Amino acid sequence: MPTQKLTKRLLDAAEVQPKAYELRDTEVPGFLCKVTPAGSKIFMLQYRTLAGQRRKPAIGSFGALTVEQARAIAQEWSARVRAGKDPSQAKDYARNNPTMRQFCDEFISRHSIPNNKPLTTYGYKALFRKHIIPRIGAIKVDEVTRVDIANLVRDMARVPISANKALDILRFMFKCAEVWGYRTDGTNPCKMIPRYPAGKRTRLLSNAEMRKVFDYLDRADTLGLEHPIYTLGIRLQFAFAARMSEITNLEWSWIDFEERRVTWPDSKTGPISKPISAEAYRLLKSAPRFEGSPFVIPGTTNYMKALKPGLYWQAWKRVLTACEIPHVGTHAIRHRTATDIANSGVPLKVGMALTAHKAVKVFMSYVHAEDEQVRAAAELVSERKSAMLAGPPVENIELKPAGKIRGLSPRKLGETRKIAATQWSAVNDR
Repeated sequence: MPTQKLTKRLLDAAEVQPKAYELRDTEVPGFLCKVTPAGSKIFMLQYRTLAGQRRKPAIGSFGALTVEQARAIAQEWSARVRAGKDPSQAKDYARNNPTMRQFCDEFISRHSIPNNKPLTTYGYKALFRKHIIPRIGAIKVDEVTRVDIANLVRDMARVPISANKALDILRFMFKCAEVWGYRTDGTNPCKMIPRYPAGKRTRLLSNAEMRKVFDYLDRADTLGLEHPIYTLGIRLQFAFAARMSEITNLEWSWIDFEERRVTWPDSKTGPISKPISAEAYRLLKSAPRFEGSPFVIPGTTNYMKALKPGLYWQAWKRVLTACEIPHVGTHAIRHRTATDIANSGVPLKVGMALTAHKAVKVFMSYVHAEDEQVRAAAELVSERKSAMLAGPPVENIELKPAGKIRGLSPRKLGETRKIAATQWSAVNDR
């Protein structure tokens, strides 16, 4: 293998041979140019890692790189080798690092499908397709910066709820990227990116509105204003503090009347089990059963299928309209019942079991402070203050001068006190 300083003239004069051969540089140890039978001239660096493994990664082709550029890269790589790093491995790592489009597909197959509900996976796919891939899909995972994420969130300002969801899922995805070896630990680009302010909280149904709703449900059952399946479903959702899907998918086989317990084999938060209250027991025992149908709340046209959520939602909307109540979603039922549970004085853990919440923070987000309670608390504080002030007068208090006030001379301080006394007298003489 010829060894001499690599120059442009030398490489231009290098002739093609039947077998590949190497021209080695005398200035940078291991730096060489490989001449192939096809006529390609490729700069390379041969070195040995600290573990004793031989490496000879390509730097680039002669023509695309000048000799000086290739030598500079070889020197940089040699310095990295001496520091204990492996440029060849880093190069393979960069080559194999997926784009965000590829990473989204891997995240769905590797994490979401095995761990999430199908509806959650469907939501992730829609979010990727509509917002994430069009904006950062072509960027490699290890090259996504905080600026890229900030720009993505900014571009989604017209859909702030979706923007917050995108930020949350990306934050988790980049944690997975660190675990899966696509990014260096501690380089999550979603750090410090602010979320959009939360929207309006679900409004709490007042006591008067609750009375209106149940009065209307009674009249609807008596006069046939609504299909009894709809009114039963609404009553059961109140009774169980349940999600809408837990009511529309409820099956008779999940109900144990002897133990007075309902067990959902699956829900948003996994399997849940709730006791049957006296009210729920009465509703379920008196509910009609449709022959062959497994559902407590079956479809109104096909009893063999569960009631569609859209039809249930429309029925709830009609109830609110008939009662002249401003619209709130069916989740308001869950908020109202969670508030009643919390205000009933039961322990926090018991309340969370009734609503099937796994986290205290989530449960408390469903609990509202009712106006009557806030008003009563304000009156209690006022009465306590009045009682304190009505106590026996404090005597023999020795009044001491306030002392020097920084920034005011004694003369200026005296003038200020005189002005204040004059103003006070003027106000009290009116």
